[in-house]
Amino acid sequence: MTISPLAHVAEGATLGNGVVVEPFAYIAADVVIGDNTWVGPHATVFDGARIGRNCKIFPNAVVSGIPQDLKFKGEYSTVEIGDGTTLRECVTVNRGTLAKQVTRIGTNCLIMAYAHVAHDCVLHNNVILGNSTQLAGEVEVDDYAILSGGTLVHQFTRVGKHVMVQGGTKVNKDVPPYVIAGREPIMFCGLNVVGLRRRLFPAELIQEIQEAYRLLYREGMNITQGVERIVQEMRPTPELEEIIKFVQRSDRGLLRGGKIE
Repeated sequence: MTISPLAHVAEGATLGNGVVVEPFAYIAADVVIGDNTWVGPHATVFDGARIGRNCKIFPNAVVSGIPQDLKFKGEYSTVEIGDGTTLRECVTVNRGTLAKQVTRIGTNCLIMAYAHVAHDCVLHNNVILGNSTQLAGEVEVDDYAILSGGTLVHQFTRVGKHVMVQGGTKVNKDVPPYVIAGREPIMFCGLNVVGLRRRLFPAELIQEIQEAYRLLYREGMNITQGVERIVQEMRPTPELEEIIKFVQRSDRGLLRGGKIE
């Protein structure tokens, strides 16, 4: 463990083996930081932070700041950050409120500069938030989703697995798994074929997912009818079940359909 004499580490903070704390960093007392994590100069880690192993917290990032939410009344809450996650310059991650009492970022995530993760958000594993992407409270982003730079996500919105959101998009509808979303207003822009190939999805499975979205967004049919067609006409797979469950759980409603190749 290496702590600069110019850093402030409060008594009571728990730092693992190999942790490096650079000059002018601030670490509060109710903080746990896992082995081999690097805390850069001028980074701030407030009470309630639980940071995993092999993470990187870049300069001027603020972890576990109190929520920007008027219903927050000082209740105890935390931020949990999984192993191998990187928070770049000026990222802010706020604590939870009574809603969930925790804001959670999974393992191997990359949160790029100036991004904001608000209270009670849940980011699963291998998520990427581009520069200046802003998540409002209680947003959920599933595994391997990529939100490109300048994306704005409305409170309570859900983004499914392996999604690619185009830069500058305003996300005010739920985005189902495996798709590309963008434009104004937000809409379905096709399947995230490149992302699925990178994740070694077989070509046959990609074609099946494509067919499921043809049924889901078929002209003249509503979403419920589209789900029924998927169940009736397609062989069951975990990926199709993921789409069906996501659609059925959608509270904000799905993004509207666009052109399907």
